[in-house]
Amino acid sequence: MNSAISLTKLTGLADGELVETAIAGREDSFEELVRRYQRPIAAYVYRMVGDYDAALDLTQEVFIKVYNSLSRYRSEFKFSTWIYKIAHNAAIDHLRRFAVRGQALAGGTDGERGEANIESRRLTPEQESEREERRSEIESIVQLLPATYLELIVLRHSHDLSYDEIAEVTGLPLGTVKNRLFRAREAMRDLLIKRGISSV
Repeated sequence: MNSAISLTKLTGLADGELVETAIAGREDSFEELVRRYQRPIAAYVYRMVGDYDAALDLTQEVFIKVYNSLSRYRSEFKFSTWIYKIAHNAAIDHLRRFAVRGQALAGGTDGERGEANIESRRLTPEQESEREERRSEIESIVQLLPATYLELIVLRHSHDLSYDEIAEVTGLPLGTVKNRLFRAREAMRDLLIKRGISSV
């Protein structure tokens, strides 16, 4: 009974409070942080490296680094931004080591389909099929973007990070983030038009 109560209390804590209690020695606090961030971090790393097994290994590495660096986390920064920065560095290091950027992005995104189907009104099977087709088309266009654009689009539109957070994660100046995102969207629009899709 006590463990259930303590788990309920943990789920109500902010990330920063979990970090503090994890540093103080509460293993279950760190486990709660892992529970919160494992899926989004794994999805982000997978989109970056394009290899499912490598993404799982890298995600594990990220959480080991996070655990070993908890005492260096500064509470004035959002924990989510901090962990994405560690994931970003791990993914970039992996890509540099194996130089697989060209082929890595050929993989599909089947694992993410479930997230797109949350809709307040029910679609007909035809609408659902058309929507899925459109989504696949957009996804394939995202994969054609240069690496410098792809990561920013993923962080902004798949993980809902703000411009400031993206700048923090990538180490790029804010103006560069905004400029590259604008150019990435323009490039996507041109590719969509070439494929006969005039609106998304």
